[in-house]
Amino acid sequence: MVTRRSFVQTSVLALALNTRAFSADRQIIATTRYGKVRGQITQGVHVFKGIRYGADTASRRFMPPLPPQSWKRIANATEHGPASPQLRIDEPTSEDCLFLNVWTPGVRDNAKRPVMLYIHGGAYSSGSGSSPLYDGVNLCVRGDVVVVTLNHRLNAFGYLSLGRFGFADFVDSGNAGQLDLVLALRWVRDNIAEFGGDPANVMLFGQSGGGAKIATLMAMPEASGLFHRVATMSGQQLTVSGPLNAMRRTQVFLDALKLSVNELGNLRTLPVSFLVDAMRATDPIIGKGGLYFGPVLDERSLRRHPFYPDASPVSAHIPMLIGNTHDETRSLIGNSDPSTFELKWEDLPSRLAEHMRVDIEPSLVIGEYRRLYPTYTATDLFFSATTASRSWRGAIVEAELRAGQGSPAFVYQLDWTSPKDGGKWGAPHTLDIPLVFNNIDKPGSITGTEPSAQAVADQMCTAFIAFARTGNPNHVGIPQWEPYVLPRRQTMVFNNPSKLVDDPRGGERKLFEKVPFIQQGT
Repeated sequence: MVTRRSFVQTSVLALALNTRAFSADRQIIATTRYGKVRGQITQGVHVFKGIRYGADTASRRFMPPLPPQSWKRIANATEHGPASPQLRIDEPTSEDCLFLNVWTPGVRDNAKRPVMLYIHGGAYSSGSGSSPLYDGVNLCVRGDVVVVTLNHRLNAFGYLSLGRFGFADFVDSGNAGQLDLVLALRWVRDNIAEFGGDPANVMLFGQSGGGAKIATLMAMPEASGLFHRVATMSGQQLTVSGPLNAMRRTQVFLDALKLSVNELGNLRTLPVSFLVDAMRATDPIIGKGGLYFGPVLDERSLRRHPFYPDASPVSAHIPMLIGNTHDETRSLIGNSDPSTFELKWEDLPSRLAEHMRVDIEPSLVIGEYRRLYPTYTATDLFFSATTASRSWRGAIVEAELRAGQGSPAFVYQLDWTSPKDGGKWGAPHTLDIPLVFNNIDKPGSITGTEPSAQAVADQMCTAFIAFARTGNPNHVGIPQWEPYVLPRRQTMVFNNPSKLVDDPRGGERKLFEKVPFIQQGT
């Protein structure tokens, strides 16, 4: 007979057992080649944060990375690792920054899921893989994929070119940050099967600087075979820095540190803060702002430009997805210079000359845009022309070169506009990140959470998942997406509704193709 007392006792015991089981289920152990790591379970997804993929770089400053030393105890993988030292970031930084994060639906289940490895933006100078916008839970739940994000060396720590100064230990310094990425890809190749991923099906995707890093990896023989699809979001890298320009920047950096060439060895022991402060020196090539650091044509790990004079044959066989947002510079320029939202027509020529980054007569540009878009305000024209002449132009060149190579890409343009501030930002730089990750409700997203935003997120994240799985982004939620071929230039324009358009903004493309495009900083 079950009495009230025995019922209560049994219920309390069951609750205690369930609580312990629940607690146990919230943790998971995985085994890497270097040791065991303990992660957590969130919404049914196994999450491992801060897994070490490389040794501390402090003792090998400006040198290629090394794999980590093995560890015996189970390492906690529940917190993100520190970011690379940089000028401005609201999270811990350290030279010991070679850490990655993994989200997966299952561990040791031999599922061979597609791997979606995201490389963060911030040019080559800032950022980390720890943003809430990059959380991989929703991609895992929707697509049964494995998601990886990572940190690597940035700015001077990853791209200070010392190779021409005769110091043998630093001969690879100009591309150390790229070599970090190669090491991370090797870690994925060797360990991702434990996390339910398929090392033979790895897609790289990245926004802004992340896309540029991916384009650069596509020209690096050392990265060959380590990834199998690529998707770049508002991030192009046509040319990298030449060795002489890189040397000029290094000299300015050394001058800021008050070091002579004979004192290069002292770079090993200078405090991190000294190196970070020296990055504020005016760039000698661009002529303003802090020093630009990025990959270098060093004739070692990088022996050609990624997309000059053609698309690198190293990755010609790899399916590629290339995308941009319609109004990139509304945030890229507008955030730092609010006056651009109140431009007068008389101010437009000088402002365009300052920001277009190509050498073309501003009055010609203004006249053609007023013909193409007679209802545009001066501000509309400014943001449209600066977007078309900068990041969008680079994307078009990459797509055309791929098509000419016989390796056409799938190309998209995001036209759906952010509702923030009454829509003043249009479809700005970074808008596609929360849409692709299906993270529209995360801190930092400017999409809002209305049904219209979710509808675009559904289209974009499902397309990226499909592309990761098969190399083709088509799915039932979008019109048929055809590869980009000449002369049609098929482009998926994401919106509500989305549509495939031949040569969108063709008038703008024709206007700017008459002048050469040289990537800033290179």
